[in-house]
Amino acid sequence: MNDQPDSRIIKFLKKHHVMTLATSFNEETWCASCFYTYLDDENCLVFTSDLSTKHIQMASHNFFVAGCIALETSVVGKIQGVQLQGLISRPQGELLDKARRAYLLRFPMAALMDTHLWTIDLTLLKMTDNRLGFGKKLEWIKDLQF
Repeated sequence: MNDQPDSRIIKFLKKHHVMTLATSFNEETWCASCFYTYLDDENCLVFTSDLSTKHIQMASHNFFVAGCIALETSVVGKIQGVQLQGLISRPQGELLDKARRAYLLRFPMAALMDTHLWTIDLTLLKMTDNRLGFGKKLEWIKDLQF
């Protein structure tokens, strides 16, 4: 198992900036669109969201989340997208500082907002890239050691 995702997946994550985040709790599911940035060393996504949002309320009870990031195209041969799973949390200490710097660099307008930063520690990434062949998948799974 590879420690880091395929460089093509990382390049895709860095190129895009909106993910659909999926949460669930008590047999209810919810999706939200969130601006994000990617942190290389931590292999995590950083986004902001208010504590009162439905997806954060749900994630406070079930920190296992999923999501997707997709290139919008009607050309079948150019379809690309990433499906993901991970663990959501509020960054602390050095990670909070690094996450804040990275997020504000990507989205300077966020400095004007009173929001809360969140990270998704990625545990699974699955990229579909039809440019590599119809239905071609690149997959990475984090080696979780307990």
